[in-house]
Amino acid sequence: MSRHRLAPSGRGSLPRRAAFPAAAAAVVCLTVWTATGFPSPVRGDSDAVPRSGGLTRSATAALESPSAASSRAGASSRTVDPDQVLTRRLAALPKPAKASVSVALIDLKDGREADYGVGVGKTTATYDTASIVKVNILVALLLQAQDEHRALTTAEKTRATKMIKVSDNESADALWRAIGKGDGLDAANRRLGMTGTTAGSGPLWGLTQSTAADQIALLSAVFGDDATSPLTAASRTYVRSLMGGIEPGQDWGVSAAGTVTGLKNGWLSRSATGLWDVNSIGRIVVDGHTYLLAVLSRGSVSMEAGISLVEKAATTAVSASREWV
Repeated sequence: MSRHRLAPSGRGSLPRRAAFPAAAAAVVCLTVWTATGFPSPVRGDSDAVPRSGGLTRSATAALESPSAASSRAGASSRTVDPDQVLTRRLAALPKPAKASVSVALIDLKDGREADYGVGVGKTTATYDTASIVKVNILVALLLQAQDEHRALTTAEKTRATKMIKVSDNESADALWRAIGKGDGLDAANRRLGMTGTTAGSGPLWGLTQSTAADQIALLSAVFGDDATSPLTAASRTYVRSLMGGIEPGQDWGVSAAGTVTGLKNGWLSRSATGLWDVNSIGRIVVDGHTYLLAVLSRGSVSMEAGISLVEKAATTAVSASREWV
């Protein structure tokens, strides 16, 4: 998985809640792979139910003897492998037999990076994006507008708002055509460094294939700065504002791991198997740490099961990152 650094400083009506401090980035990817078949193409999202939750932590001070303090200091000076920490923590996470999940995480405060994301044959696992690709479509549209030295039209803004905030599929269809469909998305993604993402064919934007690591690259472009992002400051601010205003009922997912300040979810049921793809990407804040977080999954038996898997993976990943320090 490629590493992404930051310079200092569905239409589905579903589940709620969305800027970016200076820091170096740490990428953590975890994939738990279980073989599933690829069903016939579908395009958009389906309905689901709201979810809520949050990761809470408390610090308890304790008196230590000099020898205990010395021992703890020595232990903290030893190198901690974030890959191993994440693998250990997520390996213990209960997962449905046919389900697979991939997680990528940047802790902007810690400044560490690590990756784990191999599937069958030691290759990076890719997932159907479902409606999280709508952020990618908007970024591609903005890059094209920047190249043309123009602002988005009123119609484009109206569609972008509906596409991101309420995950409207008709608006996504229109903007997918506006960017040149898959060719336009692939061209934008080369500029974004999203080397593991392949656009869906024809009108099937929801079947774009991507990795959790590439979703972090996308989030980094949105929540980064001029030194690292091909987007202008105005373009980044615009995307953040839309991701920060997801309608109530669509605010599940990575929001379970902390206070969310930017979010987009995606969900679809594959017709050939009846199994669900459920994905969530966003920016969250937990106990003074700011994270960019992406969780992709497939193979859940229901929408509800997919949401549960994504939320448990998100909270586990954020909790595990505390062991890096």
